Amino acid sequence: MADSLRAFLDRLDDPERSLVVHNRSSPEAARNLLEDLLDNQPVPVHESFDPDEEVVEEDVVLLVEDGRVLARSTMDELLSAVLLVNSDLYTTGGRSLSEVELPEVLERLDDVPFHVRGYPESNKEKLLLITISRVIERTAAEASSGTLRSSFQRLSRIEDERGTRAVYETVGSRGVDVHVYGIPDRDLEGKLPVTVHGGTAEEYRRSWFVVYTPDDPTTERNEHVGLLALEDEPNVWDGFWTYRDDLVRDLDAYIRRAL
Repeated sequence: MADSLRAFLDRLDDPERSLVVHNRSSPEAARNLLEDLLDNQPVPVHESFDPDEEVVEEDVVLLVEDGRVLARSTMDELLSAVLLVNSDLYTTGGRSLSEVELPEVLERLDDVPFHVRGYPESNKEKLLLITISRVIERTAAEASSGTLRSSFQRLSRIEDERGTRAVYETVGSRGVDVHVYGIPDRDLEGKLPVTVHGGTAEEYRRSWFVVYTPDDPTTERNEHVGLLALEDEPNVWDGFWTYRDDLVRDLDAYIRRAL
């Protein structure tokens, strides 16, 4: 039984995966944007490899592990979904929950440990975790059931960020059992269809999690999925996301018990 959120970081499979920009026809700047997104992460970006299968598509990005292609997405998909996106789209509500997409090659980076810096040190690194958070929230909204647990460090962020408030109004109104966690610097009781958990201990102040456990995991797009990141120093986070049922259930159980 885990005795802290940090203990879950030790349970990662930590697979050795890389991205390959194959038959590139897009400008060099597009590849540079992909490298910037994954700067300082354990996911190198290459332009050549010897695949186990023939890949004929042009301007496609492949996710590769041990010479096997696990997933593929076009460079255009990456540009429109993430690489040309500013995180303000999510906080202001410029991109609705139904519009949130994550290309397959990025979605399949589950169980990879990430070390990300926020602005101003980096304009892009944190965006991947922000997008994954929205994908998890969209999964809960589409299922219209199950339990979603999310932390915000400061509960006032839910009201101050128009896009975030809209997301939690949507998810909570669709029959999902929503729980939010953070420092109680704003009274949210009765203002949103969520259960509020306030506290000032370190795991309230320095954790970022979005954890969804379904009522029926056999339903399409109704899977266990969770993100966890811990702030080791101001605006610097170590984290991961996972689709492992056992890990997500254990993470949900720890949050329910300890927070």
